[in-house]
Amino acid sequence: MADPTPALTDVEGLLVGHVTDREAATGCTVVLGPPEGMAAGVAVRGRATGTREFDALSPRHLVPGIHAILLTGGSAFGLGAADGVMRWLAERGRGFDVGVGVVPIVPAAVVFDLALLGRSDRWPGPAEGYRACEAAGGTVEEGSVGVGTGATVGKVTGPAGAMKSGVGSWAEQRDGVVVGALAVVNAYGDVRDGEGQILAGARRGGEFVDARRYLAEGGAPGGSFARAGANTTLVVVGTNARLSRGELAETAAMSVDAMAQRITPLGTQFDGDIVFAVSTEKRTGVSPIAVEMLAQEAVAMAIERAVRTAVGTDAVPGLAG
Repeated sequence: MADPTPALTDVEGLLVGHVTDREAATGCTVVLGPPEGMAAGVAVRGRATGTREFDALSPRHLVPGIHAILLTGGSAFGLGAADGVMRWLAERGRGFDVGVGVVPIVPAAVVFDLALLGRSDRWPGPAEGYRACEAAGGTVEEGSVGVGTGATVGKVTGPAGAMKSGVGSWAEQRDGVVVGALAVVNAYGDVRDGEGQILAGARRGGEFVDARRYLAEGGAPGGSFARAGANTTLVVVGTNARLSRGELAETAAMSVDAMAQRITPLGTQFDGDIVFAVSTEKRTGVSPIAVEMLAQEAVAMAIERAVRTAVGTDAVPGLAG
């Protein structure tokens, strides 16, 4: 049997669960932390985000950590799925102790998948968030599942030129330090491999357009995706290295460099890109810059795998068939 593909869940204490609605081409994905919670930070790169409970990610906030992260389809409607994640955690006594009980802290972020592939009148809700927690485990299914069910890339010339994307994951390990990443890539631009060649992106006449060059030369942003919030890449970076919340925020910010290498262009006015970084705090004495470098490697591969493992449709082709 082949060795399992490296994934975010190689970080001890992290679990990932998906709920997939293929008919509506939407879904959600939860990253569960250990029962005691996890330290967290965030970097917001996009200009059109949809989020919930982000104040708790500030180093200045009262709560010392978070208990799960929800990535969901359905645009802002999908944020309600976090209620189900909170209920699942609360039933198990996981949350911030407020004396009379616990309040689970669950930051959430959305992708826009209300057009092109599925339905615009159905999105993940509390039941789906709860089921994602029930499904969480150590094996990360990749491709057109969970929050990546309706994900697409390469939309600068309109829906007809887009390609299918999804969820990808990867992990890097050095001397006992583990850094993993999970990415859902629903980008306006193209996705490139490590050599800088376009893997999946906007097409015209059977050829890649090169979104970055097309826009730089004055090409008109095309179709219904040329509006704020219609495109987003969301990334969760996890590590077993003990880092402060400020250091985790810097790790998230450094991970954006990997996104910019693989997604071109990145962070346009139509994108809502976000990177979370979490720590299970199992390993002490680790240099933050070492974690940052490993995070960049893991994020780059997770983004690549999000398109390599995506299954397309008759109208929107994918690299996995």
